[in-house]
Order: sequence, then structure tokens, then C-alpha cells
Amino acid sequence: MTQTPPAFPASRPRRIRQSAAIRGLVRENTLTVDDLIWPVFVRDGDGVEEPVHSMPGVVRRSVDKVVEAAREARDLGIPVICLFPYTDPSLKTEDCAEAWNPDNLSNRATRAIKAAVPDIAVMTDVALDPYNINGHDGFVVGGEILNDETVAALVKQALSQAEAGADIIGPSDMMDGRIGALRSALESHGHQNVMLLSYAAKYASAFYGPFRDAVGASGALKGDKTTYQMDPANSDEALRMVARDIQEGADMVMVKPGMPYLDVCRRVKEAFGVPTYAYQVSGEYAMIQGAAQNGWIDGDKAMMESLMCFKRAGCDGILTYFAPAVARKLAGQ
Repeated sequence: MTQTPPAFPASRPRRIRQSAAIRGLVRENTLTVDDLIWPVFVRDGDGVEEPVHSMPGVVRRSVDKVVEAAREARDLGIPVICLFPYTDPSLKTEDCAEAWNPDNLSNRATRAIKAAVPDIAVMTDVALDPYNINGHDGFVVGGEILNDETVAALVKQALSQAEAGADIIGPSDMMDGRIGALRSALESHGHQNVMLLSYAAKYASAFYGPFRDAVGASGALKGDKTTYQMDPANSDEALRMVARDIQEGADMVMVKPGMPYLDVCRRVKEAFGVPTYAYQVSGEYAMIQGAAQNGWIDGDKAMMESLMCFKRAGCDGILTYFAPAVARKLAGQ
């Protein structure tokens, strides 16, 4: 219970703000490199680092360059790298079969990272949109995104990722029942130690645009994702989604996007006390970078402040494209 402080001058709150040493002593939340998950885009080729124009400073990397990024992450102390594939359009189909191809981009990158940098944890994305000619996270028939048929496909995708060596699987599709199906399949196929970080409260947000550019889904998407991603007006629903995913076997849960949904992060952490993450999505990143490049804000300060906000809201960690820059900043580099 918060107590009312004594009246001025017995209470002078500025006393505890008067120097960096004192501010550090009373600081309520701390950001460390252990809080960071670095999302990385992987594409075909060799020696490729291709800029994503809507995300200044972010590139699509060929597998060999993704391995270099994993080494960089390890050297900076970043514990987890998360892979998102930019799939050749010729491989995108209505049946999305490339999603569970053992030699697809994500699986090749996972194996390469685990061979070269085994102490980095690899997180992968489970959803059909990088492989779907329709750009949706699930199968589309007659304009409807099919739930149960999609879940069966996601199970095949997740098993292929686990067999490639993924440590953490991130189902981002928002189909009903997929966490239970994935947990059951992982258990029955000998992948008991593979973790599920569920995108439990993923909103139908306007902040995903640059990401869809990065994975090549923008042009393919037909319609929108409002029938399976959450309404931005709802937060009670988020608690129901998180409760369901925990009950079905999620080890960790995520709120996405991040900064516009800090209230949801706080509610989830207070209600469940489970490991809770947020994704500082591409639109959030691009806004900070764009404003910084125009000289409208101090980019480094805004970057650090934005991530501290996640910790203050109760998050245990953040997926952020700023991860390497933040790690260097924290290390004083």
C-alpha cells in the first residue's frame, strides 16, 4: 500500500534525484543485456547483407552472415537470437509446404548457428505467412482463414524447427488451440526441453508494416488479419488469451506490439506472474530511428528510455531490433 509522504519541507523528493549516484541507488527498474532478444531476418544467398529500407539500420542476412550476427550477439552477451525468413516468392504456395521443409531458410540458419555458436539460444517463428502466397498466418479458403487445418500445419512446422535445433519456438499465428497441439507434439516426439514463447496477446496492429516489408509479406497479403489477431480496443481479452496459452503449455508469453500496449504487459504480469515478454515491433523501431535521423529526438536516449519502459511495465525481456546497439551502450562502448 502506498503511503502519503510527509509535507514539504520534511519531504523533498528532489533529494533522491540530486546526483547520478543517488539516482542509481534508488532506481526501481534496471535494464541489462540479459533482457534482450534480437530479431534477425534471413534470406538466401552468400555474403549478403541487404538493407530493409523501412527499417533504417536493419538488414536481411544470408545464412553465413546470420552466423556472424550470432557470434556478435554472443560477444555482446545477448542471450537469444530470433530468426525470421525472407522466403523466395517462388516458394510461396497455398499449401505452405516450405514451412516444414527441413532445409528451408529458418532451419538451415538454426543448424548453422547451433554448429558455430552453440551457447546462443535460437528462437524461431511459427506461422505460415512467410510461406503463404496469400500472406496470411493460416490457410485461406474462400476468404476464410481456417483454424484447425492451420494448427495441423503449424505442428509440422514446429517439429521441423525443433529437429533443426531451435531452443525456443514462438507461435505468432494466433490460431485457437495451437499451443496445446504444439506442446503435445513436442512431448511425443522427444522435444520435451524445447520451450514455447507464445505470442499470446498479438494485436491486429498498424505497427507491423516495416516487418512485412522485411519478410516480403506486404505485397502478398490479401485483406487483413482482424479475424485472428486481437482488437486493439481490448485488454480483458488479452488476459483470457494468456490464461488459455499458459493452461495449454506455454512456458513464456508475449504481448505484441510493445509500447502502445504497456498497460497489457502490466496486467499480464500482475495477473499471472509468468515470464512475460514484449515485442518492440518494426513500426516502433522505425519511428524512433526515423525521428532520430531527422534530428527530432536523441536516438540513443529514446532507445534506452523505450526499453526501460518495458521493464517498468513488468516485462522480463524485450524482442528489439535495437539489441546490439543497446548491448554496446550498456557495456559503455
